[in-house]
Amino acid sequence: MRYRVWDGPVRLFHWLIVAIVLAQWASAEWNLLSMDWHFRLGYVMLGLVIWRVLWGFFGSENARFAHFVRGPGAVARYAPTVFERRPDAMAGHNPLGGWSVVALLAVLLVQAGSGLFSSDDIFRFGPLAGRVSADMVDAMTDLHEGLTNGLLALIALHLAAIGWHLVWKRENLITAMITGRRAFDLDPGLRFAGWLRALTLGAVSGGIVWAIVSWGQAG
Repeated sequence: MRYRVWDGPVRLFHWLIVAIVLAQWASAEWNLLSMDWHFRLGYVMLGLVIWRVLWGFFGSENARFAHFVRGPGAVARYAPTVFERRPDAMAGHNPLGGWSVVALLAVLLVQAGSGLFSSDDIFRFGPLAGRVSADMVDAMTDLHEGLTNGLLALIALHLAAIGWHLVWKRENLITAMITGRRAFDLDPGLRFAGWLRALTLGAVSGGIVWAIVSWGQAG
């Protein structure tokens, strides 16, 4: 039987992040989008990451950090099972996957946050660039540009893990993130938060980003 394992808001967040990261990388590397759009999409990304952090405390059961962030002991016990040729059958992230989610969110948050202070020293300045010293702007710009490689490495690791689960463990994680359902012997009985809560937290996240950008531009 296929049971519900991912809520709609988490799935929407996931695919929006995929689209925005691709668009941001293309705009920075290939100039396919103007830098105005690079900034706008950066604001959206920041809002989405803030939303996911809030959802990690107030969202659906298996989307909460308390559900999938495990200590060293749990990670050590799970690690050998990576090589077992069978699905994990876990209703959410496994202990290693949980930490990869935390790492990706942290890098995305720093990447989007540093962009607020970044500048090309000619025409484009982040909304908070005028609130800090020139040295800080230079440091944040270097961080924003340099962290791209770290983000790409984490994405590559994420894709490799998905491929490993698909080929070796016979577990299609992509389909689950599209449909929200996975095969289990028994219903995992997860509790899911609704769209009203998701939209409310989305409004809070958007308000936070709007306040930050507005404060910076008013300086």
